[in-house]
Amino acid sequence: MYEQMECGEVCKRFHTDEKAGLTQQEAEKRLKADGKNRLKKVREETTIDRIQKQLNDPMIFVLFMAASVSILLREFSDTAIILFVIGLNTMIGVVQEGKAKKAMDALKKMTAPEATVKRNGTYRKIPAEELVKGDVVKVKAGDQVPADIRLFLCKGIEVNESALTGESTAVRKACETMKQEVTASEQKNMLFLSTEIVKGNGEGIVVATGMETELGKIAKMINEQENEMTPLQKRLGDLGKILSKAAVFLCLLLFLMGVLQHRNLLQMLLLSISLAVAAIPEGLPAVVTIVLALGVARMAKANTIIRKLPAVETLGAVSVVCSDKTGTLTENKMKVLKLYAEDKTLSVSQVRPREFSRLMQGFLLCNNAVIGKTELGDSTELALLSMGEQMGISRERLEERYPRLEEIPFDSDKKYMVTLHKDQSQVCAYIKGACDYLLEVCSFWWIGGKIEPLGQIQKMRIRRVMEEMAEEGLRVLALAFKEHVSDWNESSIMKNLVFAGLAGMMDAPRKQVNQSVYQLKRAGVQVVMITGDYQETAFSIAKMTGIARKREQCVTGEELDAMSDAQFSSKMNDIRVFARVTPAHKVKIVKEFKKNGKIVAMTGDGVNDAPSLHAADIGIAMGANGTDVAKNAADLILADDNFSTIEKAVEEGRSIYVNIKKSILFLLSSNFGEIMTMFVSIAFSMPSPLKASHILWVNLITDSLPALALGVDKNDTGLLMAKKPRDEKESLFAHGGWLLTIGYGLLIGAITLYAFLTGGQTYAFTVLGISQLFHAIGMRDCEKSIFQMNHLENPVMIFSFFTGLALQVAVTEIPWLVEAFQTRRLLMGEWLWLLGISAVPLAVHEIVVLIKRLKKG
Repeated sequence: MYEQMECGEVCKRFHTDEKAGLTQQEAEKRLKADGKNRLKKVREETTIDRIQKQLNDPMIFVLFMAASVSILLREFSDTAIILFVIGLNTMIGVVQEGKAKKAMDALKKMTAPEATVKRNGTYRKIPAEELVKGDVVKVKAGDQVPADIRLFLCKGIEVNESALTGESTAVRKACETMKQEVTASEQKNMLFLSTEIVKGNGEGIVVATGMETELGKIAKMINEQENEMTPLQKRLGDLGKILSKAAVFLCLLLFLMGVLQHRNLLQMLLLSISLAVAAIPEGLPAVVTIVLALGVARMAKANTIIRKLPAVETLGAVSVVCSDKTGTLTENKMKVLKLYAEDKTLSVSQVRPREFSRLMQGFLLCNNAVIGKTELGDSTELALLSMGEQMGISRERLEERYPRLEEIPFDSDKKYMVTLHKDQSQVCAYIKGACDYLLEVCSFWWIGGKIEPLGQIQKMRIRRVMEEMAEEGLRVLALAFKEHVSDWNESSIMKNLVFAGLAGMMDAPRKQVNQSVYQLKRAGVQVVMITGDYQETAFSIAKMTGIARKREQCVTGEELDAMSDAQFSSKMNDIRVFARVTPAHKVKIVKEFKKNGKIVAMTGDGVNDAPSLHAADIGIAMGANGTDVAKNAADLILADDNFSTIEKAVEEGRSIYVNIKKSILFLLSSNFGEIMTMFVSIAFSMPSPLKASHILWVNLITDSLPALALGVDKNDTGLLMAKKPRDEKESLFAHGGWLLTIGYGLLIGAITLYAFLTGGQTYAFTVLGISQLFHAIGMRDCEKSIFQMNHLENPVMIFSFFTGLALQVAVTEIPWLVEAFQTRRLLMGEWLWLLGISAVPLAVHEIVVLIKRLKKG
């Protein structure tokens, strides 16, 4: 709005005197009415909040139920074990997610601590948070903008707005009034809170403070985003509810059966509770949490820092990666790629030493940037200096040989810069600027080592080269010069210039991005670019990286606004590039993908990316060059800022999900075996084959170790990445999971009952525990024989098998454990017999694999 108003109108709007500023009394009055110029602080999560969040989970409720059951059975050691599992699960989650969301704090850090303001006609420095609307503020190079400001005085101001708008180059500002409403990135007469002045100075009127600023709007969007459960959390939550209901149903059913059989009611109550314990996989929450935590450790070695534990698995379900361009796909650094001089176009790598020497000399001399320990100056000038260093040309030696005498600074109206240099006995001028303008004022060109007349045919050739570079998404800069300058008057210098050549530069894509985009596409993951940059630039990068093939796949923010919701939804699957978009557009795009059933990962590094990072299923921030705001809004951080790391993270996420699914199906099939053992025995009026303590021992000790081993199993990642992403609504029991759970559950139940009928409770307890150890080996790969598996790839499974076996031996051989579990000692012959029975699930696994192989032919 204010960019469309004349400066005088803005002053009238805020009752401000442009020359004197506000009075101190008026400023204090406005500060009291509007509040301080700072972002609203949201309530931070405390440690208690985080603990409550970890405990507020259906599976944890199931564990508490099991603990209650153990207390009723006066099995206090079992109660202690269960509570230990709950504590371990909670501790891991709290530590991993210990960094509470600090996006608002990071935004606050980005605001300027001080501002130079005019009050009562004099300049003074005040804390930036005391600025009010209507204040007249002075800014200069190196300052951080303290509020949203409408400029009325501008002397060569250039601003780095990349973090806010996504543009990779500094934005030149001017005072002229905008004729129409435009996006923040195009408001040339406005300065925005937190952006940095890199060149020039000026003054303006504060038109927005605090939450009303562009930064404040972003902060508001971050606050409005709701935390959503990940696909795995949803599935585990559903599973927890099912198990809880099943446990209650079985208790009631069994108790009713006991009443009908005229059994002792107290005995039936205890048996019913034992069956409920069998229905609950007590080790599941801990196993899932530990598997995720181990995945976090592995990913940290691959430069991926996970901030939220469930994000590890969600990566495996990602079907769309929405990537920011600047600093994510690209290096966020301008680089000269092509040069045109003496009627030849060459890539920088093709230019031989001392070739195009006049062009190189001019670009380095007509340049105010500095490359040292830190880089200072305009990004295009820095790119030219880097090119000179790459070619072994020293700017310092050139300046010693051709010292600068005078400079005519760059002006946004004239669009050129002039420097005058002493060249032996004469003065030479170098002019760097916009191609179209410079070509018009050139009458000659440098070719074959001498100056020749420049005719219309030659100019047409040069324009064609300019157009070709622009079509490739290059930012084109021209250089001209003039020898024997006698009149230092600007208008005199800018006549009959000699055209030296062109430089085409861009913020180039990162290495390996093309390969990563290809691999993600192969894995069925759609890659989309979302950027605040111009459409031409965005499309050229998208084409170079393989994201888009044709211009029709590009849409601008303005075109997006013109679409209805139905039109946008119908075109979503065809669009690959969104250019000139605002932070609000980014959130809208992410939400539309999610509405269409996609699992969305969003990458970014700037403040403008924070709301969309928060809105996505997986927010991915850049670690090296990303802002704190982006990092704190994200679920994971790429420590090396490498887009290619995302591919490895997706691969790891898919592998982790497969392993978690193996662990869950293993635990549930084992527990179903326990249920069938207890249910059948009671239904047929048999004595109880297992005590509650036996079931808890197997569930918490014997089962958990192999389940954890399955959770860290090594998978064929090439095969995993050749598949499409799984559906968001896919059940944990999809692709034969239910059949596996019920089939192996019935088998384990059957052999446990057989053992009970032949040798009593100790036989049943032993077979139940050991059969599940054998079952875990087969669960590593249901499509492969155990003789084809590389068992050394999973040393944890070998350890868990023999540890579980040793523990099971201990409860029948160590006197105090024999007494605690009411078992009896077994002879060697009995052990061999029970091991043979326990290995039946593994034998069935081999038969099933053989049948599958025969069916495939």
